[in-house]
Amino acid sequence: MAGELWASTFSLAGVVLGGALTAFTQRAAQRSADRAEDRRQSQATTETRRAEQVEAIKEFLACAQEAERAAYSRPEPWGADEDGWMTRAQTVMTKLWTADRGLVLLCDGSLEAPASAYGRALNHAVWREIGDVEVNEHLDEHKNAFMMAARASLARA
Repeated sequence: MAGELWASTFSLAGVVLGGALTAFTQRAAQRSADRAEDRRQSQATTETRRAEQVEAIKEFLACAQEAERAAYSRPEPWGADEDGWMTRAQTVMTKLWTADRGLVLLCDGSLEAPASAYGRALNHAVWREIGDVEVNEHLDEHKNAFMMAARASLARA
């Protein structure tokens, strides 16, 4: 009888130990799956964020190109198309400043100063506040600084 009691106790202990090991294994597997899912979600968020940043930079560059074209196409004062040009230039500059704010919102803070400097340089070029300096000569330094900052920002993203 003592042997039977011992056997049933031993059998019960085996069942309890087996159940505990199964529960522990399931918990460890679930925690591992949760960590993998967290990593996957974090990576997806990072990729989405980088895509948003690339898009914001592209939008700013497209608007900058429009502003540069406006600066090059500015008519002489009292020219035939000055009113039409003025309206288009104001629209282009509004789009540029909106795109600039998109950069500030979505991109690394180190991109804000070069984007603002480039935007101001474009503004000066469009409204002919650059004296006798050629448009491209006035813009090159600011454009290059922005491009270097954008590349560095994307490399960190």
